[in-house]
Amino acid sequence: MNKAIGMVEFKTVSSGMRAADRMVKTAEVELLQADTVCPGKFLALISGDLSAVNAAVEAAANADKEQLIDTFLLGNPHDSIFSALYGTSNIGTPNALGILETFSAAAAVVAADVAAKTALVDLIELRLARGMCGKSYLLLTGEIAAVEAAIERAKQSTGDKGMFLDSAVIPRPDEKFWSKIL
Repeated sequence: MNKAIGMVEFKTVSSGMRAADRMVKTAEVELLQADTVCPGKFLALISGDLSAVNAAVEAAANADKEQLIDTFLLGNPHDSIFSALYGTSNIGTPNALGILETFSAAAAVVAADVAAKTALVDLIELRLARGMCGKSYLLLTGEIAAVEAAIERAKQSTGDKGMFLDSAVIPRPDEKFWSKIL
């Protein structure tokens, strides 16, 4: 597993595609995701060594600042980020449910990383802008106190850029509800 991940999020497909190309030309990085999301935005997610990912994200972000929505760079992402992104999380017995919504995909990934590093919680899903008019959300589970702490800290991390939209903690979701989420 590479040590760092980074993302650029653009308002338009053309600017996003130029940025993705610039990222892989700038540094030795792996392009994990490069595609359109609602409502016609473009995301490019990369991984690699920290300095390479940093250089690639900076080059892409600085090339088209007018179309840029958001970016992030995580030097040591929590292991559960990837399973949450790709829908492969293996949740044993669910407990309390934490939900956090953001205005950008980049903010949701950073919030998920912050939440997973704040308390003993399991990331369930990290939905990035697909079918949500560009918004994103994360779902996590754990003991109620851990979920509350993780969501509160994640909420603070998204507020720095004004990307926080909403959050909730459900203490004991019904089994019928869980069956639709897991």
